[in-house]
Amino acid sequence: MSVQNLNSYDPFADEGDPLGDAADVGSTSDYIHIRIQQRNGRKTLTTLQGLPKQYDSKKLLKAFKKEFACNGTLVDDEKMGQVIQLQGDQRAKISNFLSENGIEKSTIKVHGF
Repeated sequence: MSVQNLNSYDPFADEGDPLGDAADVGSTSDYIHIRIQQRNGRKTLTTLQGLPKQYDSKKLLKAFKKEFACNGTLVDDEKMGQVIQLQGDQRAKISNFLSENGIEKSTIKVHGF
């Protein structure tokens, strides 16, 4: 009982890359992500990631804090770069603020419950 037929044809040999030349399929680098994280009890934290380099994160954070009457901070993440964290659920406010100030609404992704 020999298993010779398995050596004769490799079904995956001629396929190559299943995604073709699309190296950045599923890439999140061109979107601005607004997420919410649950802390303890009723406390929440809103994070803003993927902001383009042309915007100053410190000035934006200062405007957010003044406009939304909440505290916030800048966190350096090795994967996502600079992340803006704000206290409370500020997802809708951040999305409206960014779209009113020249960022296209199609590049903003709002995540959360």
